[in-house]
Amino acid sequence: MEASELQAIGDTLMRVVTPDMKPKDLLKAVRKLHPDAKKKDIARAAFHAIIANADQDLGKSGNLQAFALAERTQRSE
Repeated sequence: MEASELQAIGDTLMRVVTPDMKPKDLLKAVRKLHPDAKKKDIARAAFHAIIANADQDLGKSGNLQAFALAERTQRSE
């Protein structure tokens, strides 16, 4: 996946993530806008978004970190 695609998915993640959102719901929301994105790519984009936005929105970055770590430690699809 290209850097621009990761950036776009990361931007989507920052827009849609909420404090009470479950990982499954976050994946669904992202896949509505990025239907070809793999779970692995979404997790990678979440890490990218964390790094890019940690100083701007700690709450969202924390939620994305929990999502990304959970997805990266599970078995691949």
